[in-house]
Amino acid sequence: MSFTKHSNEIFLKAIEDYHTTDNIDTPINNPYYSNSIENRLYLKCWIDTVQWHFEDIIRDPQIDPVEALSLKRRIDRSNQDRTDLVEQIDSYFRQEYSDVKPLPNARLNTESPAWAVDRLSILALKIYHMREQAERGDATAEHRQQCSDKLAVLLEQQQDLSLAIDQLLEDIAAGRKYMKVYRQMKMYNDPSTNPVLYKNK
Repeated sequence: MSFTKHSNEIFLKAIEDYHTTDNIDTPINNPYYSNSIENRLYLKCWIDTVQWHFEDIIRDPQIDPVEALSLKRRIDRSNQDRTDLVEQIDSYFRQEYSDVKPLPNARLNTESPAWAVDRLSILALKIYHMREQAERGDATAEHRQQCSDKLAVLLEQQQDLSLAIDQLLEDIAAGRKYMKVYRQMKMYNDPSTNPVLYKNK
């Protein structure tokens, strides 16, 4: 089984598990061994799924401003958790291919494998929710058709992105491409680089 086929199955499981309660405060029950890549992929998609619903809720025009601020703080923490997880997944890939010696003409990819996997996780969420809209009983036939058309595009995009990731991993394994990972430097999260924070010390 290819890496992305396995990943897409794990992403769907995480999304479906979340939607058994459809509650942003539902505690995660990760079914995979803690040090496995499956565990990291499931957790990655779970974080994405919860954040998807954070983003829905915060767009409620009637939301209480105090609640909105609290939710914005949760979104910020979720974004940091998501970034940390991507870096953990890239660490897995670096270890996986640590013995590969790049060929003399090896090329660098535009993004690391884990950031491509990040997009694949978000795509799984888009597909799940667009399918919901395409099958919505209280929506108009026109709405369902529009969403069905969009769903077809998303499914094609998932197929293409999955293939591209698998090909990238094959190229890395063969030495045709090499990984170079830059750790994220989110300055607004750092009290030493965000002027609003360090000026108020």
